[in-house]
Amino acid sequence: MLRSCDTDESNLHLVYEKWDSMIEQVKLAIYKHENKELTQYSSFYDVVYNILIDRWTKNHTPLHCLAHSLNPRYYCRQWLDQSPDRVAPHRDNEICTGRKHWLRNYFADARERLEATTEFVKFSSAEGEPDQFDSLQDRWNLTPKEWWITYGSSVPKLQSIALKLLSQPSSSSCAERNWSTYSFIHSLKRNRLNPKRAEDLVFIHTNLRLLSRNNKNYKEGETKMWDICGDEWNMSDGADLLEVASLSLDEPDLEAVLFDDADDEDTV
Repeated sequence: MLRSCDTDESNLHLVYEKWDSMIEQVKLAIYKHENKELTQYSSFYDVVYNILIDRWTKNHTPLHCLAHSLNPRYYCRQWLDQSPDRVAPHRDNEICTGRKHWLRNYFADARERLEATTEFVKFSSAEGEPDQFDSLQDRWNLTPKEWWITYGSSVPKLQSIALKLLSQPSSSSCAERNWSTYSFIHSLKRNRLNPKRAEDLVFIHTNLRLLSRNNKNYKEGETKMWDICGDEWNMSDGADLLEVASLSLDEPDLEAVLFDDADDEDTV
């Protein structure tokens, strides 16, 4: 999943389906190794499945559900027939719940939210202009972005959202930077830190970095290399630019740090 999603291509709308397919492939591999029918019970797969679902629950967001819902290909018979368990996005309860949650957050005005919901009904049921023969056929033949550009004018609110989501890549760079910060904190000198303490230090370290952007040096461009290189740059050059970056929660100096901006206090 990391390899398939960490690209420059737009694939946010593919994450939900890729995850489902991955779980199915894991099941097939395990059952083939154990020489079992898919209808039989496998204690090993049950453990693996619970781990995967737990990880997916922590990582997926309503945005994934909305992006999945706006992919025209997932309403096509060609895609639905690839697996007996597949259903169109508007028939999946989890996807519908996530999509409605996102719409409530995005459209604060109830009238606009109702308009967007009505447009989704029109899109998912192929009512009005989208039910033309070419439109239905091109749901499979065109890329999702091409389809929305060509046929999405009858649902303008959804078209605007879809073009943003279907053009958006996903990347693991944020997670990798977080891991880099973790390795900077949980070093050979601090190898006895428990996971909770290390997590707290990563949180504080990252937020102190964000607060450092209010410094004059940062605004003048002298410390912006951290945004590109992360802690690896800081360790080799300019280590004194953020004096409290390497402090432990046990050090009293950290408790003495005062922030003048109340909003910055909330961030930390």
